[in-house]
Amino acid sequence: MQIEWQKEISQRKDALLADLTEMLKIESVRNEKLGSKNALFGPGPRAALDKFLEIGKRDGFAVLNVDGIAGHLEYGTGIETMGILAHVDVMPAGKGWDTAPFEPIIKDGKLFARGSSDDKGPGMAAYYGLKLIKELGLPTSKKVRMIIGTDEESGWRCMTHYFEKMPLPDFGFSPDAFFPLINGEKGNVSFNVDFQGGNGAGAKLLDFSAGLRENMVPRDAIAHISGIELKEIKELLTEFADDKPIEVEALEQNERIEISVIGRAAHAQEPKNGENAGTYLALFLKQIELGSGAEQFIDFAADYLHEDSRMDNFGLHFSDKTMGDLTMNAGIFNFAAAQGGRVTLNFRFPKGIGASQIEEALAKVATKVNAQVNTTGKLQEPHYVSIEDPLVKTLLGVYERQTGNKGYGMVVGGGTYGRLMKRGVAFGAMFPGTPDTMHQANEYMLVEDILKAAAIYAEAIYELIK
Repeated sequence: MQIEWQKEISQRKDALLADLTEMLKIESVRNEKLGSKNALFGPGPRAALDKFLEIGKRDGFAVLNVDGIAGHLEYGTGIETMGILAHVDVMPAGKGWDTAPFEPIIKDGKLFARGSSDDKGPGMAAYYGLKLIKELGLPTSKKVRMIIGTDEESGWRCMTHYFEKMPLPDFGFSPDAFFPLINGEKGNVSFNVDFQGGNGAGAKLLDFSAGLRENMVPRDAIAHISGIELKEIKELLTEFADDKPIEVEALEQNERIEISVIGRAAHAQEPKNGENAGTYLALFLKQIELGSGAEQFIDFAADYLHEDSRMDNFGLHFSDKTMGDLTMNAGIFNFAAAQGGRVTLNFRFPKGIGASQIEEALAKVATKVNAQVNTTGKLQEPHYVSIEDPLVKTLLGVYERQTGNKGYGMVVGGGTYGRLMKRGVAFGAMFPGTPDTMHQANEYMLVEDILKAAAIYAEAIYELIK
């Protein structure tokens, strides 16, 4: 039976986009302050999970909701189970959008919305791939579970809870990254560096904040200072920003000066793709004599973190031939004069180095600025599936047939649910050469790419379960 996968998906374009639009309208950002027993990560992630499972139930799939934290839809029978692991939670929208982030809109063939490329767009493409197999009534010999998480952008507690109650699939993929295929993912760990508060006798740093999540390069940073004239700050700031890729502003508010910096957000897997507003603001404030904990907080960010994504300033530059560089992202900065400060750092590490070595290098520097290093409790070890594995060969074969391009494996710093399975990989949905807007303002995915991905997923799923 010859199936024209792309033609079949194109006939379902309107339905796919309609379902995806409904998903994208849900502001499924984690907000545990509004959480409850039935919505642990807040009402948004729970609503998105319910909507996805509702769509699956509408289309005749067997559906299971696991305590409002995760869930799955199931198709087929067999001894082996293939997993398709996606997530419906999204990063905070942040500032800098040209459109409303939760009001999806198509402009110039691009679907703009938070979650369009990470991960609601790819997740819906994979769902329609599975749905197509069901609608065509194709014979299968294995079971498929599409498992939906609600805490991927944070601690993966959704999957921890789900797999306490359900078995791991035997093999599968996560549609949450790039084509052709990712068969290796670096380890992932975060640490907090904690500082004392206080200032010296002159100018005072009242507070400092930057960043929304540890796995994002901060776009925005704000500090409030006192004990110095606005005119002096403006002159220093203008000179400072003259040759730098940032926007700056200083204004007076209630007898204190507010200084703001706008950089460029990016995914933490490659901090070089962004411009860290937090470290730029620290670099500027280093010109002002502060004293005590405030000065130590600023010195650490300016002297050790600014433009150092490879831990060169910590004496721990490390690279593996297969998995690439150890990377560091300074994701969250907070300081209050009375309480002290904290910087949260996120690391993506290849095989050959471990979390303990990273912590040790951090601690050596932290002692120089009277700070302490504390773990956040999250740790994922590096994950790798051989390029010779039948799973990898099958997926790359489908990619090559449908695109006409050479398939190959990659190792990335990002983490996907694919690593939860021993024989798990990440497969799409971003195509080579497409700008990566994940975790950034004006996130989008080309409508054409969503449809192409759905067709690839349909054939890939069928090849793996027939």
